[in-house]
Amino acid sequence: MTIDEAFSMTSRTDQDPAAESDRPTGVAVIAATVRTLPNTPGVYRMLDRAGDALYVGKARSLKKRVVAYTHPERLPMRLRRMIDATVRMEVVTTHTEAEALLLESNLIKKLKPRYNILLRDDKSFPYILIAGDHDWPRVLKHRGPRTRPGQYHGPYANAGAVNRTLVALQKAFLLRSCSDSVFNNRSRPCLLFQIKRCCAPCVDRISRADYDALVAQARAFLEGRSQDMQRDLAARMEDASARLAFEEAAIYRDRIRALTAVQSHQDITLPGVGEADVIALHQAGGQTCIQVFFFRAGNNHGNRAYYPSHAREDEPGAVLEAFLGQFYARQMPPRLLLLSEPIPHPALVAEALTIRAEHKVALHVPQRGDRRKVVDHALTNAREALARRMAETSAQQKLLEGLGEVLGLDGPPERIEVYDNSHISGTNPIGAMIVAGPEGFQKTSYRKFNIRHAEATSDDYAMMREVMERRFSRALKEDPDRTRGQWPDLVLIDGGQGQVSAAAGVLEDLGIEDVPLVGIAKGPDRDAGRERFFPRGRPSFLLPPNHPVLYFVQRLRDEAHRFAVAGHTARRKKAAAANPLDSIPGIGASRKKALMHHFGSAKAVAGAGLADLEAVEGISAALARKIYETFHGEG
Repeated sequence: MTIDEAFSMTSRTDQDPAAESDRPTGVAVIAATVRTLPNTPGVYRMLDRAGDALYVGKARSLKKRVVAYTHPERLPMRLRRMIDATVRMEVVTTHTEAEALLLESNLIKKLKPRYNILLRDDKSFPYILIAGDHDWPRVLKHRGPRTRPGQYHGPYANAGAVNRTLVALQKAFLLRSCSDSVFNNRSRPCLLFQIKRCCAPCVDRISRADYDALVAQARAFLEGRSQDMQRDLAARMEDASARLAFEEAAIYRDRIRALTAVQSHQDITLPGVGEADVIALHQAGGQTCIQVFFFRAGNNHGNRAYYPSHAREDEPGAVLEAFLGQFYARQMPPRLLLLSEPIPHPALVAEALTIRAEHKVALHVPQRGDRRKVVDHALTNAREALARRMAETSAQQKLLEGLGEVLGLDGPPERIEVYDNSHISGTNPIGAMIVAGPEGFQKTSYRKFNIRHAEATSDDYAMMREVMERRFSRALKEDPDRTRGQWPDLVLIDGGQGQVSAAAGVLEDLGIEDVPLVGIAKGPDRDAGRERFFPRGRPSFLLPPNHPVLYFVQRLRDEAHRFAVAGHTARRKKAAAANPLDSIPGIGASRKKALMHHFGSAKAVAGAGLADLEAVEGISAALARKIYETFHGEG
């Protein structure tokens, strides 16, 4: 059952919003729901007055599981608060408990209920794709849905691991990496051919059969047969040397070196295992770090640390089990998971992941041997990563407390929003918002704003007004009660009194008077360390150059500036690459292709005369005049 199907199913309680305030809450709501529940598997959701999910759970028997919530005296105080806040329950039945577990994991990732154990990192993993939709296959990095034909190899923990492997593939197998459009329009070899990273199939410097052989070798390497590959290349190098074909021998030597370079990054391997994820958990101080190591074809594809959100009293096994469900709700599980410790329901999780992967998935907690050594290595990484995070969080909390004292806030801010604009003479303007809190920068909350209004593009103050109006108008609409954690405790503006006045005017118009607003203006000659603070409604002030809060604010401002400039640069590149023909009504893909083939470039189309345009196949006299007037005005 999909998430959308789950949402479309009718709740077992009345959902009329007008009657919310008159409804009973807590135990009474749950007890009323229990009376109608079946003894079958399913998923239940507890909702608050705003309709937000408080908790999502699954059960082998819905009736037996949910009835436990009607006796809050037996439950921890945290769950009692959840029960008290419940005003409605929604239930979806499933055929099996494994299906319920899959649906529960998907709903938790989508709804992020605050009483569930949550995996907050939703970053996708990169793969290496040998594309299969072209006669001359291309090797490239791929993220996102695996819809393009070809062979996918991965996942890799980060882009760095993928990039190193791609460079090695280019050096060792000379496969093309250019786009199909570049490949189809080459008339001579590119620079990659000159530096021996491509065999130039675009200009027939290699036969189709020989290129297919290179592709087959690259696939073998990615599938873990690198040792056989190196022995074969070594034999070819020796044969070439014996024939005094030293240039050919040098090519084989370079390919061997490229393969060796990739293997040198394999600090730990898992021989005898085709594909596996090693998952280790370490808890300390009520926090948890989970390290995931990816092994494919026996090679280490890197690792990534996760810090799930959970209650302090949650047991390690329960946290690990919840992590597995949510992590593999998005990623495809391998055939083997090596865990650092047992989980409460291993058979159920294995069954659910088998359904998800459409092949058998086994869970194992190794006790000895090479597999245990790999798990211990991952566990050491988890322990060290959590220690670093706790130290950083402690230092971050002290900085937040200092910032609250300096700015006269009621306490340390939990959510800081920093705003900046970027443009060049008013062109391609971008507004940017970054978010920081006790755990550092919250990059999933960053936002970019394409400035829309023409009058704002040459006025920094107007740009700031537009950004603030869009941000806080939406906040008032989507979270008027400020219960979803999306309202800032402090707003920082990169700018002086003028920018603060512009932002303050918007907040006043919206009736928002309790959000602290501070501008940060660079000092004379834009010197770092001499920034002046402009709090709304208070005199400006300076901090000593060595003040730790000043350094912290500089980091926040610089991150906002970096994000704004990156957004502006991306928008400028997109505008530069845009084809002016795309904006002309009546010019679709086929007519644009005909124009480009006839004239060679969009610039040549823009300079063409009316008669020349009419001569293009598929371009009528009326359409030719429309194109001409687009570039030359009405004549």
